[in-house]
Amino acid sequence: MTDEPQFVVDHVSRRYRLPRTSLFAPGRLLTAVDDVSFTLGREETLGVVGESGSGKTTLMKLLLGLEKPDAGRVTYHGESLRREVQVVFQDPASALDPRMRVGDIITEPLHVLRIPGDHQARLAELLSAVGLPPAAARHYPHEFSGGQRQRIAIARALAPRPRVLIGDEPVSALDVSVRAQILNLLEDLRVGFQLTLILVSHDLSVVRHMTDRVLVMRQGRVVEEGVTREVFRAPQHPYTRLLLESIPRLRSQASRK
Repeated sequence: MTDEPQFVVDHVSRRYRLPRTSLFAPGRLLTAVDDVSFTLGREETLGVVGESGSGKTTLMKLLLGLEKPDAGRVTYHGESLRREVQVVFQDPASALDPRMRVGDIITEPLHVLRIPGDHQARLAELLSAVGLPPAAARHYPHEFSGGQRQRIAIARALAPRPRVLIGDEPVSALDVSVRAQILNLLEDLRVGFQLTLILVSHDLSVVRHMTDRVLVMRQGRVVEEGVTREVFRAPQHPYTRLLLESIPRLRSQASRK
């Protein structure tokens, strides 16, 4: 990890116009992301946390280039984003095309982005990297467990050799028994492939385990930012303290289950 900024988010905002409540009333503007700025160094891990509606998902879409900001700019090494940023979504079942074989799913980005090279060799490398046998390439997503499908989704995201990987609640849809396996896999892949990792999550336990720095979002704004261990040890914002107070309760519920 270096101090050189690799990923720069510069005063980014995104607003949506809500539907009209009447024929004569103009649609109200909703600010989903409000003047957010941060930088991310090479091979650094960043957690983005907040409750539902805090702006996490909209920020992720801006980072991926799926939406354009109304103000500000998102750049990677000073350039607009291309294939350098990929994402692993929350639900692997809906993220994978059920009509395609696993091998075709994983290599699809290589064809779409017209990336040259031996695609079958890349497929074999990725299946091995995520802990799946070569024979998995011939099967369909429904033939695998939830944890295995997430491994397939991770392999697909890594296919075009991104430098930045975004995890959008990557373990929240999985059984508790396999969550740790996927998190450990992401950490191994981050190190092995020299990735910068952005983890979007409402699960603070996951963020504390996985990240170097954390952004705490509320109502579209970053209310606290800092080194993860320091924020968890001594949160400065009342909202951050409120989030942290929920961790023992969530753990207790998980233990009872």
